[in-house]
Amino acid sequence: MLSFDDKLHNRVKEMQENSLYRTLRTMEAASQSARIVDGEKKIIFSSNDYLGLANDKRLIHATIEALQQFGVGSSGSRLTTGNTYWHEKLEKKIATFKQTEAARLFSSGYLANIGVLSALAEAEDVILSDQYNHASIIDGCRLSKAKTCIYRHVDMEDLERKLAATTKYKQRFIVTDGVFSMDGSIAPLDRMMELADHYHAYVIVDDAHATGVLGQSGRGTSAYFGIMPDVVIGTCSKAIGTEGGFVAGSSTLVDFLMNYARTFIFQTALSPAICAATYTAIELIEQDASRREHLHYNIRKVKEGLNDMGYAVKGDHTAIIPVIIGEQQLALEFAKELEEKGIYAPAIRPPTVPNGESRIRLTVTASHSMKEIDDVLHAFYIIGKKWGVLR
Repeated sequence: MLSFDDKLHNRVKEMQENSLYRTLRTMEAASQSARIVDGEKKIIFSSNDYLGLANDKRLIHATIEALQQFGVGSSGSRLTTGNTYWHEKLEKKIATFKQTEAARLFSSGYLANIGVLSALAEAEDVILSDQYNHASIIDGCRLSKAKTCIYRHVDMEDLERKLAATTKYKQRFIVTDGVFSMDGSIAPLDRMMELADHYHAYVIVDDAHATGVLGQSGRGTSAYFGIMPDVVIGTCSKAIGTEGGFVAGSSTLVDFLMNYARTFIFQTALSPAICAATYTAIELIEQDASRREHLHYNIRKVKEGLNDMGYAVKGDHTAIIPVIIGEQQLALEFAKELEEKGIYAPAIRPPTVPNGESRIRLTVTASHSMKEIDDVLHAFYIIGKKWGVLR
């Protein structure tokens, strides 16, 4: 009989043999467009710090001030000793930013998705979930007592068919990413809201990759489409530059989650210092559009350059630019050669993406210089020609 460790080793070995084994890389400097990775300087084209705020001096100053007043940790859940005026102040700021009645902080966006879906959806309900939704949404569906029904990626005709076929359920929830993390596509929320209204369903949107990037003042996909879903979920760990998650919506929703969302009730609260930094970041996003405008300029430059070369580039006008390479081994070799040229942009392969669609998932930030963009485009041209990705 194999030992426990031997069984685990064999499972890991299987991943290694299938080129699916994951490793950690060590970042040796604060978030910026070029960093030291495992001792070597690389241009980073895989960061979610879209606006370059994670290393902003104003956020650092706000963090230090709150650290001096409150210390490092929050000391408990929000319902015991972990609640401070910084948590409450930030929740009011998020609600104003997202133009909702109220907001509730969670310790991560992952916990927010799990908490919302497992609390709202009950045994007699159904959740209609996009095929390419984030893992946190998938896990939230699994942890709920409701049935999950998957509709084809951003296919509103398929969603309508499934809405029409699920009328027997007590409540129907449509859940989607606002911007999809692996494809860079934007969910058609305007059409989705029309369907939800017609079929009496509720819409839940995870706005993680849109917050700070899309819509008026960077308010996300709701502002981008001029609509308001029933539930808006987000994270502070991307364009906002800090960490933590949130849910925004009605006061009734927020009160309900404080009493029913297990990932809020039983989770240690974010540190007050992180809340102070996040508050500052949202103020900067609201007050100054220049970073966001420069980000979108950089996005256009990268996408136009790749399209002009003839690459298969997926996604809409978002900071996530997936470049389809094909088979996973080729994508791994492509990423390796990019790194040899000083560019850090790891390959994404199954099971994260479909077979045959392994890719280099570029993420563009406002911090990237024109030289860094030219460098990445030149590298893609040279490597693409070498490996026959470009003809």
